[in-house]
Amino acid sequence: MENLTIDTEFITLGQLLKMTNTISSGGMAKWFLDEYIVYVNGEEEQRRGKKLRDGDIVKIPNVGTYKVIELPDGQTDVY
Repeated sequence: MENLTIDTEFITLGQLLKMTNTISSGGMAKWFLDEYIVYVNGEEEQRRGKKLRDGDIVKIPNVGTYKVIELPDGQTDVY
């Protein structure tokens, strides 16, 4: 499982797909979710606008599993 750090309260599932290079553009999110199964916290999810918050786990079969981690206020990602 990989940690995916965010510096906002939430990101959408479509944004996560783009951040993980699963899709090359935001416009592909709807198509991807229609064609492939994605799980959020163990449940199948097809809404590209689904809000993902700190602690949520997203599993994309054949791609990877990601845990959303929100950085505390004032902290910057060192990567």
